[in-house]
Amino acid sequence: MVAEAIGGKAMDIPELGDSDAASAQLSELWGRLHGEPGIENRVTFTGAGSVPSRYPVTAFASASIAAAGVAVSELLGSAGLPDAVPTVDRTRSVAWFGRVNRPIGGWQQAEGNTLTGEYPTADGRWLRMQMNYPQHSVPVLRALDCAPDRAAVAARIAQLAGQEAEDTLADAGGAVAMARSVDEWAEHPQAAAVAGAPLVDRIVDTGEREHTWRPLADRPLAGIRVLDMTRVLAGPMATRFLASYGAEVLRIDPPGYDEPRGSVLVTLGKRCARVDAKTPAGRATLLGLLADCDVFVHGYRDGVLERLGLGAEARRLARPGLIEATLTAYGWSGPWRDRRGFDTLVEMAIGMAVENQRWARSDAPQLLPVQALDHGTGHLLAAAAIRGLTHRLATGEGSRWRCSLVGTASHLMASAPDGDTRPANLEDAPWEKLPVATPRGPAHRLAPPIDIPGAPQYWDRPGEPFGSASPVWAREDLD
Repeated sequence: MVAEAIGGKAMDIPELGDSDAASAQLSELWGRLHGEPGIENRVTFTGAGSVPSRYPVTAFASASIAAAGVAVSELLGSAGLPDAVPTVDRTRSVAWFGRVNRPIGGWQQAEGNTLTGEYPTADGRWLRMQMNYPQHSVPVLRALDCAPDRAAVAARIAQLAGQEAEDTLADAGGAVAMARSVDEWAEHPQAAAVAGAPLVDRIVDTGEREHTWRPLADRPLAGIRVLDMTRVLAGPMATRFLASYGAEVLRIDPPGYDEPRGSVLVTLGKRCARVDAKTPAGRATLLGLLADCDVFVHGYRDGVLERLGLGAEARRLARPGLIEATLTAYGWSGPWRDRRGFDTLVEMAIGMAVENQRWARSDAPQLLPVQALDHGTGHLLAAAAIRGLTHRLATGEGSRWRCSLVGTASHLMASAPDGDTRPANLEDAPWEKLPVATPRGPAHRLAPPIDIPGAPQYWDRPGEPFGSASPVWAREDLD
């Protein structure tokens, strides 16, 4: 047994082998998704080794992707089709939690803003700032009263205590987090507010509508319309998975929106349009899209959609039987419920980065080797949406599903360690032989991490530039 401290409490965690660790995590994730037990036990995990980390990132990557695959299998079985059970490759899974394209022809994948990163504070603490987006960097630079230069920002942060810097910059509208220990997080008001919250929250909507859609054995989500109003990174990973099994995903961004790392990562399989939701015409467009969609995925904080005239009642009236999947960073209650958050910020805030620092014997907080919170939450959200389709198929009812990055982090921190500590070489993950198109140029793509017999994972569309499509459904003849 291994003694582990989670949330300030000691607990005994059994040591498991590599496939056993992934299987154990899958069983727990499937239960948290309210799935009927049984089908998840038939999943096969292949591959060996783990990426070096204080936490079982490889097992979790495999289990979260497997959970979404099991949801596909369950959907097929509920429609009377063979419920082909997935095989999931561990090395490919954790590789898919990173970059999945290898550029051809010399083009480079975009990097983030150099201001993003960790900064030491006056009292020996560390502060991480997410500065890739102007809406985050501009208020921080204004509050610090310094130029957009890393040295200048570092010098200013070095004059402030960690808590003072976090409070000041978060109140200014920045995306920041101070590195805390596990015990410090356990005493934080936000930790108390989300303690005991479900990993996946589900609310069944009694609004019904007749649905004629049925899954196809070889393309299980063909004919399903997904309205995607998410930003980097968890939400787009959810809709990317849905697109890989045939769903029509329409991503909506506001006018002028862009992401520094481009659309290579987040738009695979999707069409991308722009709508100004703050205008009457934009609201009407979105309500029209909602009226004809099946799944609505978004990451808006409480109250935002209401202010746009797209609140819960408006959505329910527009589309009875709607399946809604949404996420937040720090949970749905507590003083931080509306705080800007990213995977890396949550890692800092709740003690993961400090634990990784101790494990690595480093002088500074260490992030996970991949963005496991984003990708894992995304696959949980995809699984939830598919489980919603299965429920609707049986009852006609819609449902609402909620996840959070902090909930996923808490699950990962409490998970049994990988028994196989041999380092996994992600370069061993196979790449598809034929090149694919991306918005920045041709590339080779990693081979898919999951195999459902008879229903291969692939994308009908390459990644497309933001705003390159019209805000209409492409398949108007489908229910």
